[in-house]
Parts: sequence; C-alpha cells; structure tokens
Amino acid sequence: TNPGGHSSRPRSDNAIYQLAKALIRLEKYSFPVALNETTRAMFRAAARTMPRGAAAMIPGLLQSPPIEKSVNFLEADHGALFRTTCVATELEAGHAENALPQRAKATVNCRILPGVPPGNIFKTLVSVVADEGVKIVPVEEATLSDPSPLKEEIMAPIRQISENMWPGVVVVPSMSTGATDGLYFRNAGIPVYGVSGVFHVVGENRAHGRDERILQDSFFDGLEFLYRLTRAYSSASDDAVEGLKL
Repeated sequence: TNPGGHSSRPRSDNAIYQLAKALIRLEKYSFPVALNETTRAMFRAAARTMPRGAAAMIPGLLQSPPIEKSVNFLEADHGALFRTTCVATELEAGHAENALPQRAKATVNCRILPGVPPGNIFKTLVSVVADEGVKIVPVEEATLSDPSPLKEEIMAPIRQISENMWPGVVVVPSMSTGATDGLYFRNAGIPVYGVSGVFHVVGENRAHGRDERILQDSFFDGLEFLYRLTRAYSSASDDAVEGLKL
C-alpha cells in the first residue's frame, strides 16, 4: 500500500510495480526437492509405464541429492509431487484508470508437502519477497500433516483384490496434489489412505471441469472394489481376501 495520487504524477513507489517485483522474485524461487516413502515408491513404479525420456530421468530424481537435469525435466508434470509449490493465482489492484494505485493484492496458492511445517513456508516466503512494504498474510492457517505409512496390512488387500478383479494391473502408491479431511484424522493418530478402484480414460483429465465424468463400467467396478476391500479390512480372518475371489 501507499498514498497513491493522480496518474499524471507517477511515483517511484507504485504499489503495482512493488507487488509485481515481489511476485517475480517468488516466481524465480524453487523450494527444495523432498521425497517421502510414498512418492519414492510411486516414481519407482511409474518409471515402468512412463515415456522413455521421462523414465530415464527417474533414477536421477531418486538420488540424494537429486540430479538437477532430472528435476528440471520432470518439473512441469510432477513438480508438486516432489517439492512444495507456491504460485500466484489472483491479482487485485487500483481503484480508477486515472489514479495511482494505493493498494495492490495478490493471492498465492501454496501446496505444502506432507510433513513440512507451514510456518517454515511462511518464513521462506517472507525471505524470498524481501520487501517490508509487501505484507504477507495467511488466508487460512494450514494444518501440518505427516504422510500415512505404507503398511503391508493396508497394501496387501488392495493388491490382492486388484489382481482378482483386473489381472495384471500393478498397484502403485501415489500422493495427490490436493488435500482431504484425512489430515485431521492423521493428526488424531489415525492413518488415512485413499483408494477408489475407478479407472479413467488415458489422456483425459476432467477433474473439476464442466464435463467431469467417469466411465459407467468404472463406476460399478469401483463400487464392487470398495465393497470387497471393506469386507477384507473388517474381517478377522486372514483368508478374507481369498474368500472374495469371483
């Protein structure tokens, strides 16, 4: 913010320029690469089905420290899975076409990796912006959430039921770039896992779109999969999964 004024008398401390410079500094900053148990397993398995060029970059990403060439190659499609991201999504400034802006505001959306304290991200943003005239205020307080461990008693039924329903299908752990209410359960000491059994058309990404939909067969297969999985998890028998074969 600043006093503003008439546009015929430009000021050196234009609020829009000041904010724009701060956003450019943020654009040029990259948070460090940080893989966890889930994302390491995901990239190892995904390398088998990725295009050859991308698959060749996975070993470099999994190294410690990761190889910069691999990180840069995979950044566009997978960056939010191996590093925290903060990106500008909205801008609001000025009150009239012929007046200097007294206020400029930007919304920066951060996708924070599991296990990373939100306070650390806030401190990093302040350091990167490096301008006391730009005030950074959290829109809402993020909740720290550690990833759920990939326990065999969780993974085994998923693999077995998947093999029963879709022979040859490989079960790959994955981490979503979105958030769910699972973070509250995990903070209460209850591990949370998401699995749907719903297959999508290769190459289509309709999430949140006006034409968002799934295949009819996938819907009913997903119901059957979740029914069998619920039975397996709730049964006291070690042979519960075997008993659910068609």
